Amino acid sequence: MISRRNVLASGAAMLTAGAAGLLRRTPLYAAANRVQEAAEGRGNYTPVITPNGSTLPWRWEDGYKTFHLIAEPVVREFAPGFQVNCWGYNGQTPGPTIEAVEGDKVRFYVENRLPEPTSVHWHGVLLPNGMDGVSGLNQRRIEPGETFKYEFQVRQHGTHMYHPHFDEMVQQSMGMMGILIFHPRRPARRVDRDFAIFLNEWFIKPGTSIPDPTMMLDFNVFTFNSRVFPGTEPLLARLGDRMRIRIANLSMDSHPIHVHGHTFRWTATDGGPLPQTAWIPETSINVPPGTTRDIEFVADNPGDWALHCHKVHHTMNQMGHNLPIMTGVDQSGVAEKIEELVPGYMPMGNTGMGDMMDMGRPRNSLLMGDGEGPFGEIFMGGMFTILKIREGLRSYDEDPGWYKHPAGTVATAVGERQAVAPTIVLPLRRPGFPGWAPLGGETAYDVVRAESCGKFRGGR
Repeated sequence: MISRRNVLASGAAMLTAGAAGLLRRTPLYAAANRVQEAAEGRGNYTPVITPNGSTLPWRWEDGYKTFHLIAEPVVREFAPGFQVNCWGYNGQTPGPTIEAVEGDKVRFYVENRLPEPTSVHWHGVLLPNGMDGVSGLNQRRIEPGETFKYEFQVRQHGTHMYHPHFDEMVQQSMGMMGILIFHPRRPARRVDRDFAIFLNEWFIKPGTSIPDPTMMLDFNVFTFNSRVFPGTEPLLARLGDRMRIRIANLSMDSHPIHVHGHTFRWTATDGGPLPQTAWIPETSINVPPGTTRDIEFVADNPGDWALHCHKVHHTMNQMGHNLPIMTGVDQSGVAEKIEELVPGYMPMGNTGMGDMMDMGRPRNSLLMGDGEGPFGEIFMGGMFTILKIREGLRSYDEDPGWYKHPAGTVATAVGERQAVAPTIVLPLRRPGFPGWAPLGGETAYDVVRAESCGKFRGGR
């Protein structure tokens, strides 16, 4: 039961929420709590920023740092105009980031507003067996309309996760996950900017709004904190800031996350911090399923730097993987004939896909790449965002706009633009033709410039 004395002592002006002592969904964190943490030597950390997300508020209750999680259906806008019906926590997916300090006693009220049972597993956390959250094994499942209480003392520090352990295929595929961070009681070093990014992948058919949880491999939407570029918030830093980026992954694939313009050090996993002698210099960090990775670096190179997954399809939006390969194929007149039979047909371009226009698309769907930069289209989507580093940045809360490059530091064209001859695909049917290679009885192919075809015509 939450007593009035405890409410007043915490500095949080709120009412009790019924006989179970549940927390209300209003901001609970008060300045008095941070003051108390600092006095006890537990508040010496930089609060974590979750781009396109939030941090879960808390209050003191009987000596416990107390949180309220609500499992419920949510509508998430992945990008402007693209809304998805998901499941999550406290009105969002991923759920709000949870922060506590090593040594804290923590309490979580988990309320189930889903249409089916659920539970919460505290991924990577050292705790009593009965608090581990595997339904049927460690606890009975949380039925719709029920609220469960989890509590334990934090015995570690690092980047962890929370997610259901009931009907995981559906509930996690629908977006039920969140980042759980335990700060060290006495940090070995302090960072200026601390970011948290949850990776996920979805299969959402164009024109629909519900993810397909039965998909195993062929995903078509890839997200940072359940957003896709150009809907992802940039990461802002002042020149010289020491940065930490925490990356979590519960998806079916690993994701090699690449940072442009900087070399970072891999400093921690969900198992805890790595000793400094084991820090690995990298520009890309692979994040396997079911793990977290922390990276740190100094933002010493000003500009607008890309940060993205390096699997090429993962920076595309709603890309179909069953398209015929039409690069180099002359489609003159063919598309028109097919369009008579299949209204709305749009073939893949014969020079690639970078300049394909939006020629009509289903409602509530995404272009493969739809960002706009200072030099034109940024043909990216999915797991892509921008790290913006500025000297003398006035505020972390205001986007500084595009980087103004010093004179002579932008790549430019040299000379006149030259015409490029079209390419065609030629079947190579006999030895002696340039580029011929046997393919087990199948026809071999080579791509040649149209202008060079004349000398081969007599031999065809």
